[in-house]
Amino acid sequence: MRSIKRNLVLIVTILVCFISGLIYLTYKIYRDSSFYMIHSENAVLGKVYDRKENVLFDQKATPDTYGADHFTDVASLIGNNDKQMTNTLVSNNLELLNNYSFSQGIHSADGQSAVYTTLDHEANQKVYQAFGNKNGTAIAYNYVTGEILVCVSKPGLNPFNGYTDLEEGSLLCKAFYKFTPGSTQKISTLAAARASLGEDLLNSMSFSCSGTYLNRGGQTIYCHNLSGHGEENISSAFANSCNVFFAQLVEDDRFNLNDIINSYKKMGYSVNKSDPYVMEINGISVQTASTTLTDKYDFSTQWGCIGQGETMVSPCMLMTWQSAIASETGKSVLPYLISYSTRVDGSKENFAEKSMSREFFDAPTAAYVKNIMIQNGQRYTDTIPGFTLGIKSGTAQVKNGDEENSLLTGFDTNPDHPIAFCVLIEDRHDGDIKTDSIVNTILTSLD
Repeated sequence: MRSIKRNLVLIVTILVCFISGLIYLTYKIYRDSSFYMIHSENAVLGKVYDRKENVLFDQKATPDTYGADHFTDVASLIGNNDKQMTNTLVSNNLELLNNYSFSQGIHSADGQSAVYTTLDHEANQKVYQAFGNKNGTAIAYNYVTGEILVCVSKPGLNPFNGYTDLEEGSLLCKAFYKFTPGSTQKISTLAAARASLGEDLLNSMSFSCSGTYLNRGGQTIYCHNLSGHGEENISSAFANSCNVFFAQLVEDDRFNLNDIINSYKKMGYSVNKSDPYVMEINGISVQTASTTLTDKYDFSTQWGCIGQGETMVSPCMLMTWQSAIASETGKSVLPYLISYSTRVDGSKENFAEKSMSREFFDAPTAAYVKNIMIQNGQRYTDTIPGFTLGIKSGTAQVKNGDEENSLLTGFDTNPDHPIAFCVLIEDRHDGDIKTDSIVNTILTSLD
């Protein structure tokens, strides 16, 4: 009898282990099946739509279905699942698009998985066309809600043509990558000066520009206007993008270098290789702004505060700061791309949650910078008519000075049209397309 009982206990133990293992294996298959299916060659993906339910991605798309250039304006942003482009919406949200359900046995076009974005495809196409034969990028969002409405990058990519004979940069959405910011950097330096010196002192300061300036290190700072701007205050120097004024401002003994560094870090810069500010948009990485500032009397530091040298900022970050300025709070509404998604069974899954950044500027500084940017925006009433804008332009020397990029960033002050933007045109001299004309296209397309 004892032997029988021992055998029964052993059998029951084996059965319990077997059933437990079977339950665990079933659970593991259920849990991981979606991951393995979505990364297999047989993956069937749902579609990506814009805010008006226009298709931005369709795994089975053909030129006959949508037209030959239907996806060219968004392809580098939306991407696909073939691993050629990884920092894209599709690549980083494959699980949301997976038309497979272990429990329901759905693995076909019958599945209803889909992603609905904030983009306006019609506006995006107009902005893309506005670049003409120029390369560059444009990004715009609602700085109250956080919805990215336009995001264009050129050279574009036509997914119907494959990946051969592509222009350099076709596989990147440039809005999320760093560029030399040129005089758009003066927004950051203006904010640092206001935070450090206070409004009254900063407003009282004046410096003269004769076109060049020999700094205390014995190095020459050149202004873009070699004839000079004469005597200037902070408002006129900002409007004139005067390098000489800003070099003297940085060099002024009342303006402490540590204050500049701390203000830049607060805005999200990695300064002198400090810990970077991490920014991500629905899985898409945004490169961190960065610079090197070591000696306020030296050319390289002054040049960095003017927007050249080692200073680098992404158009997306330049745009995001505009929310903190326009709202006068010093905090930005963070941009996002996904409004919501639907699961394979058609049930809706909400993603759009408004979120705020940390404090990039103190509120009085944000209000001060806003006022100066709006004053500057009055210069654009002829080329961007019908809008009251806060704005800053920039010209960036790149490729060892052989080329110049043109930038324009800012915001619409209209509370019913709260659009912030950044436009970058590469090699601006090779053609007649201007940043303000592209901004005008953005604003009118979203009106």
